[in-house]
Amino acid sequence: MAAIERDFKRSVIYQVYVKSFCDSDGDGVGDLPGVTSKLDYLAALGVDYVWLTPFYPSPQRDGGYDVSDYRAVDPLFGTMGDFDELVAQAHRRGIGVMLDMVLCHTSDRHAWFQRALAGEERFRRFYILRDGRGSSGPGDPGEPPTNWQCAFGGPAWEWEPRLGKWYLHMHDVSQPDLDWTNPEVRRACADVVRFWKERGVDGFRFDVVSLISKPEVFEDTPDGSCRRLVADGPHVHEYLQELVAQAGIDGMLTVGEMAATTLGNCIRYTRPEDHELSMTFSFHHLKVDYADGDKWALKEPDIAELRRLFRDWQEGMQAGGGWNALFWDNHDQPRAVTRFGGREGAGERGSSWDRVGKMLAVLSFTMQGTPYIYQGDELGMANAGYASIDAYADVESVNAYRLLVEGGASADEALRIVGERSRDNGRTPMQWTGGHAAGFTDGKPWLAVPATVGKVNAEAEDGVEGSMLEFYRDLVRLRHDLPVLAEGRVRFLDAGAGAPKVIAFERTLGDARLVSVCSFDARACTVDGGDLALGDGYRRLAGNYDDEPLRADDGSLALRPQEAVVYLQ
Repeated sequence: MAAIERDFKRSVIYQVYVKSFCDSDGDGVGDLPGVTSKLDYLAALGVDYVWLTPFYPSPQRDGGYDVSDYRAVDPLFGTMGDFDELVAQAHRRGIGVMLDMVLCHTSDRHAWFQRALAGEERFRRFYILRDGRGSSGPGDPGEPPTNWQCAFGGPAWEWEPRLGKWYLHMHDVSQPDLDWTNPEVRRACADVVRFWKERGVDGFRFDVVSLISKPEVFEDTPDGSCRRLVADGPHVHEYLQELVAQAGIDGMLTVGEMAATTLGNCIRYTRPEDHELSMTFSFHHLKVDYADGDKWALKEPDIAELRRLFRDWQEGMQAGGGWNALFWDNHDQPRAVTRFGGREGAGERGSSWDRVGKMLAVLSFTMQGTPYIYQGDELGMANAGYASIDAYADVESVNAYRLLVEGGASADEALRIVGERSRDNGRTPMQWTGGHAAGFTDGKPWLAVPATVGKVNAEAEDGVEGSMLEFYRDLVRLRHDLPVLAEGRVRFLDAGAGAPKVIAFERTLGDARLVSVCSFDARACTVDGGDLALGDGYRRLAGNYDDEPLRADDGSLALRPQEAVVYLQ
């Protein structure tokens, strides 16, 4: 089956969390035939690729990112025939299919780990096994090899008597990390990627791939946090180059999820001459509302820091020849429209929900990089707002609630924090209609539908002038039609002292100049006109108000609350 080939710099990618997108058989869980049934919707949105989250066999301890068989389809999501039909139907509509590759770790139910437990030395070498500190000999676990903590809370090491060793799990205890120093592991992972490429897949997203190369020496850290120690390890570029070559995917659309990464490494990951990846996801911009860097400690978003991060990464990747993936939401994030101030008037024109949702879209679609739409972004889907911890399914959220209460937080406060941060905010069922279960399923959905569904849904927004959905369709068209958005250089602009919560930048290509101005301020503000240089010949290209802001004789812009406006010369 011929692969879809698109210039990734001109493409828009849509992420589908399969479990929550569309349920075709009434069991309350999304599936592959459900995705196929909505391909016309994606084609009408105008996207170039659809990225599918894992649908492989899995115990579902981590939403399918705990894979027990890399070369099969979990019956929960359909059959291999359903997958082949999805690819064929997507290709008929000119849409490429991207798959998630979870190659940093497996499920503990994977045959490799089970054979390691059974004593096969070959497969013991597939995983990172260590003796405990202070162990007196076989059978005595001693203490964990280091004080490292896993991403979901608790120790990153688990004693396994059948192995007679501690195994490393950077994520859930059911997700033992693979040992990429073993050439056989690297060959096996390349075989997995090649298997799916040969089935017609057009691109790949590599889960936490910056963590595959562990440090040469395992040692304690001051606070037990080890992601920065493990990220961008000593052989990660070598391993990626080898994977790309062995799997035969050089030149295909690829993106790496980079946990705790650096700008310098992301340049190396994405420079074409290094033959690693097309682009990277980095997450620094989604930590600007973490108090003291703690995900579970709330604060208002620091927009000055957000602006600095975007400037440094945009201009830095450009200078080094790298490429960004642009996104606000995914299956691991709360909804950006909520976290950046769009808390009132869901589904209503002119509300903070409307202004913020469109402003975030403008910012993402006009920066340098490839824009990603996470399912429901285009509708303005917001945080779940569940009233009880029992409504949450995510292992990280449930663990965090327990740890917060154990640390002295009241049940109400712990629930409020989890409500702001839970990954389940991004996993609620796709809101197709305002009817039963948001039109996601005829049965009982695996995760409850947010109360906003009455006004925020595809049926209510389709074809309605000024709706969030139509706004996104317009932005996708602009991304396809304007070379300055795909190829133009980026430079951040000084908005002036009167606009501390404004992010402004220009994109330039030849004689074309585009200026994007986005305000996170819930109040009106004034942007200095000097650096904007909006002289004669500029027209308003897009914005989240029906008319353009007042432009004074000195070129300054009087922005209204949470206004976004784009000018093109």
